[in-house]
Amino acid sequence: MSEKNAPAAGHTAEQASVADADAELRARIEESLDSIRPYLMADGGSVRLLNITPDMVVELELLGACGTCPMSAMTLRAGIEQALKRSVPQIARVEAVNAPSPY
Repeated sequence: MSEKNAPAAGHTAEQASVADADAELRARIEESLDSIRPYLMADGGSVRLLNITPDMVVELELLGACGTCPMSAMTLRAGIEQALKRSVPQIARVEAVNAPSPY
C-alpha cells in the first residue's frame, strides 16, 4: 500500500464508524430542529446546534429574540427538548449555552 492510500495516522476503522454515527446523529437533530425553526422565527428567533456531548446532551445556541426572551427556558424544555427527544430518543437533555441570566 502506498503512503497516499494508507489510513491517516491515529485513525482506525472504529473512529471512522464513530464519526459516521456522529454525522448521522447530527443530521437527525438538525432535521428535527428544522421542523421547529419556523415557529421560533415567527417570534424573531432561531436556534443553532453547537455540540453533542458524549453523555448525549445537546448544546444549542439561542439566536435572535430567543437569546434574550424571558420565556426561553420554557421554550427550550417544553418545546425544543421535547421535539428533539421524540425524533432522537437517545438524547438525555438539551442545554442552551447562552441562556439569559435571571438577573
